[in-house]
Amino acid sequence: MTASTIPRPSILFDDVRAGDRLPPVVKGPMSTMHIMRWSAAIENWHRIHYDRPFAVEHDGLDDVLVNGSWKQHVLAQVLKDWAGPAGWVSRLAFQHRAMDVRGALITATGEVLSLERRAEYGLVTCSVRLHGHEETVTTEGTGVVVLPLRGGPLLPDPLAIH
Repeated sequence: MTASTIPRPSILFDDVRAGDRLPPVVKGPMSTMHIMRWSAAIENWHRIHYDRPFAVEHDGLDDVLVNGSWKQHVLAQVLKDWAGPAGWVSRLAFQHRAMDVRGALITATGEVLSLERRAEYGLVTCSVRLHGHEETVTTEGTGVVVLPLRGGPLLPDPLAIH
């Protein structure tokens, strides 16, 4: 087993502090094939995601665009990877601020904003961002992660909390 395949242990609510940074998730450089595979998986056949002449000449874009729904997935991934197998992502809200195009190296980052203890679990609100070309923030938002307490029970069913 390599270091990249060893599961990360779950973090406990008791060990989290406001200002903690989440480990980054890095994707890319994004190729047309990466973008097209995501488009095919979600059946988004808009030509701006695979046809460079159309994207550039017809729509006036710099290149083919990375899908917004893929970018949303990466924001969720940075939260879930940090939470580990015992935690889960409860909410995610975001806004796209700039476009990411073919060739981009995209880095997802996060930071703990606030903590709220509830009965037998904890809620952690985090800021999340995608950084693209030249560290431009292309997508940003907030997410809420549910974490177990030290010595507490397993987390309740996600559908039973809200």
